[in-house]
Amino acid sequence: MVLKVGDIIAFERNFSVEDVELFTKVSGDEGIHHLTPDEQGRLVVQGLLTATLPTKVGGDNNVLARTMNFEFLRPVFTGDTIICEVKIEKYERQENKNNRTAITASFLCKNQNLKEVLKGDFSGIIL
Repeated sequence: MVLKVGDIIAFERNFSVEDVELFTKVSGDEGIHHLTPDEQGRLVVQGLLTATLPTKVGGDNNVLARTMNFEFLRPVFTGDTIICEVKIEKYERQENKNNRTAITASFLCKNQNLKEVLKGDFSGIIL
């Protein structure tokens, strides 16, 4: 995929109990809210697990990240479907730096009720 400034890449993901359990093992984030279901039987999804949504765009486009900024706006729960939109803000070839391409993008993630759960930006270079 050839990216350009203004492009919006959107996708969605549903987080399961298994996702939270696996991320707990990998990250060591064993906060009680990630281990004990609430009155509706849901677990709180780790913030950094939610943050894998915008980083997927980087991975899909071979971005080597330099900066990532996350603002966690409200909790995400197992069973939630999160819609993530990543907007390309800057995309330019750097002639003086081995012809690599610099990229900057902003993102906004919303739950199935269209409530904002995460926003931020990232920058890096494309390998």
